[in-house]
Amino acid sequence: MFRYFAALFALTLTASALTEAELDSIGRRVWKNECGGTRDGLTSWNAGENFASLGIGHFIWYSRGVNGPFEESFPKLVKFLDANGVKTPGWLTGDCPWQTLAAFQRDFRSARMNQLRDFLASTVRFQSKFLLLRAQSALPKLLKAANREQQGKISAQFARLATTSSGIFALIDYVNFKGEGTNPRERYKGEGWGLLQVLARMNGTGRGAPAEFARCAAIVLERRIRNSPPKRNEAHWLRGWKTRVQRYG
Repeated sequence: MFRYFAALFALTLTASALTEAELDSIGRRVWKNECGGTRDGLTSWNAGENFASLGIGHFIWYSRGVNGPFEESFPKLVKFLDANGVKTPGWLTGDCPWQTLAAFQRDFRSARMNQLRDFLASTVRFQSKFLLLRAQSALPKLLKAANREQQGKISAQFARLATTSSGIFALIDYVNFKGEGTNPRERYKGEGWGLLQVLARMNGTGRGAPAEFARCAAIVLERRIRNSPPKRNEAHWLRGWKTRVQRYG
């Protein structure tokens, strides 16, 4: 329990010291990681997927009747923006209005899609705060999902990362990138690929946590590729994934 509170305090203390400019910088780094920092990349729908990926964090938005294996995060972002006084277009509440990739692509240069890109480009700092809060709320979920033997280790490694700005960015970006690792539906052959699985591989102490995190994340992502269904053809993503996590170190 002590390690849990120490880890949470470390992240909260470091996060509270972030300036608005630093939050903006974090948001733009995530934007670059997710979609090359381009305006068009703020509204994406990847081939082979059944959902839109929106904003700097490529937040998932499902169409009506679609219930995919990945956590839907875009509606949560919209609620967060509303709660923080950001005026959001009314049509962003509810289900994603595009049912398929083809429909999304046909509408890509429409007034509605341009309005969405303008809105997302103007709220980078708020999206960054949303990602930070998600990272802060991850620790209780991790400990609940971990077995008793793992809990102290998870707290200790989380705390190592939370004491440095580069470690905080690793936590923020990876949770957004591959999730907490606690959703039982986000598994291939019974093995996950989220923050929980990366922290569980770490064994170091003291400094150097971001570099160790980067190495362990690459191993976890390689395992995901090996376990993934061949029809998803995930192997073509691995090089980009590894390049992304290597930057944490």
